[in-house]
Amino acid sequence: MAAMKNLKKKRAKTPDQATIDRLVIAQAGDDLAWEAPVRVRRAQAASLLIPGELAAPAAFLARVHREARVDKWVERVVREKVEIEELAFGEAKRKLAS
Repeated sequence: MAAMKNLKKKRAKTPDQATIDRLVIAQAGDDLAWEAPVRVRRAQAASLLIPGELAAPAAFLARVHREARVDKWVERVVREKVEIEELAFGEAKRKLAS
């Protein structure tokens, strides 16, 4: 229960997108209003091991889908699956909230 109260307090303090937009537009020409640029580096690639019984079918399907490398095909499949799951999760959250 305390976690819910903290979450509500945090949401109340966070400005909405329109407020943020207004602040940014108002301060766009004022160099003193901005902090130094922040450099962001892309995270290192992670390795995944797949069982041997999946390696052969994955290689076959990569060729069927005209992908030169199995790892690129697996990356594409995982990316598509993540997008589908994120959409489904967002939809479920919206349904529960209403």
